[in-house]
Amino acid sequence: MSVSTPMLVTFFIYILGMVLIGFIAYRSTKNFDDYILGGRSLGSVVTALSAGASDMSGWLLMGLPGAIFLSGISESWIAIGLTIGAWLNWKIVAGRLRVQTEHHDNALTLPDFFSSRFEDKSKLLRVISAVVILIFFTIYCASGVVAGARLFESTFGMDYQTALWAGAAATILYTLVGGFLAVSWTDTVQATLMIFALILTPIIVIVAVGGLDDSLAVIRAKSVENLDMLKGLNLVAVLSLLGWGLGYFGQPHILARFMAADSHHSIRTARRIGMTWMILCLGGAVAVGFFGIAYFENHPGQAAGVSQNGERIFIELARILFNPWVAGILLSAILAAVMSTLSCQLLVCSSALTEDLYKGFLRKNASQKELVWVGRLMVLLIALIAIALAANPENRVLGLVSYAWAGFGAAFGPVVLFGVCWKRMTRNGALAGMIVGAMTVLLWKQYGYVELYEIIPGFIFASIAIVVFSLTGKAPSAEAQQRFAAAEAEYLGK
Repeated sequence: MSVSTPMLVTFFIYILGMVLIGFIAYRSTKNFDDYILGGRSLGSVVTALSAGASDMSGWLLMGLPGAIFLSGISESWIAIGLTIGAWLNWKIVAGRLRVQTEHHDNALTLPDFFSSRFEDKSKLLRVISAVVILIFFTIYCASGVVAGARLFESTFGMDYQTALWAGAAATILYTLVGGFLAVSWTDTVQATLMIFALILTPIIVIVAVGGLDDSLAVIRAKSVENLDMLKGLNLVAVLSLLGWGLGYFGQPHILARFMAADSHHSIRTARRIGMTWMILCLGGAVAVGFFGIAYFENHPGQAAGVSQNGERIFIELARILFNPWVAGILLSAILAAVMSTLSCQLLVCSSALTEDLYKGFLRKNASQKELVWVGRLMVLLIALIAIALAANPENRVLGLVSYAWAGFGAAFGPVVLFGVCWKRMTRNGALAGMIVGAMTVLLWKQYGYVELYEIIPGFIFASIAIVVFSLTGKAPSAEAQQRFAAAEAEYLGK
């Protein structure tokens, strides 16, 4: 793709805007609570859009449209599973987690919450969960750096190493400086950009082909299987794709948004906004890939880019169908998707290192100012490690994203779900669930005889372990049960 001045200008303005937001947030960051959770001050709109944007990475504008373009509508099962999982997470977990974390020593991180909720004097829960976060999220961050590098490489013709730093630098800067507020405010802008791109692009593609009926006719003529929801899939394959939705209950970067809401009363409105945004974005991504089939079938001379790599479908359609200024805005949406996810993952890693390890074990009486600066240093450290991992694009980092999603979903998902819904759950139950969930994912990935996504058996076995170990051990203390009951009563409005 040739580099055009409008695209360069658009990208530069967008990146400058994100960094500016970071410096504005810097002025509002007074203590570590502000840096990690924004002082629990997020309203409904910011909570909803930042949760959505931090969830949907470059996969939304590249991976999903590419899969639909290559294989047809059957690849949309994963979008259905994610939508169901996200709604259940908002409905069951979001409000309860917001209240429970405040009642349990104003917990700022998931390991912090687990330690307080289950009265873990040994700090085993805090250490194990912090280590799980660091391992999986460093891999996750590396995948985001690779995706950003690929965008700069293909859009501006940069060599990979230069693109690596260009794609990561702005995200690191505004996360480093502004912390959670910067990440959440930029997520809101980025979510708006993403939904604009994903609604506008498929409409223009359909118009370019000649309308909806003509588009469907061309797709059907190429292969009627493109419209078959079960093309090449059996029951296990469908369940595996739907199973992605289970991952939501255990994703620390999404759960952090719930914890940061200004009140659990904001969650209901945030859920409606967030789910509307998500459905429109996923629907738009599916439509880009689906109707892209019709466009390139009618214009085979323009299909060289997508023939080489189906994941370029959105990039190619933006470049071909829009003037360079609008194309620059649309392509900035891919960068927005990458940056929004990478920034919150960097922050969650930083909080695990600072709150759960540095303050928890090394400097219990550290000042707020010290913790903020240690948090910033940790953002930089994790970012540099992620860039080092991403330096060799052949190391298949992107292929590990589904592994990390399953790892978090199985290790943390059942612990969070039972932890906010069942007062009888104990520390041993939480430990057993976390270990069994993580080990099941690892072993199933290596030795699973059934081609079932490892998050499903991981989630099931972890849930069984939680119930068995909680019921066979000593019940939680009266104080712990009282705190849980008080939080639940507040959530229910009693």
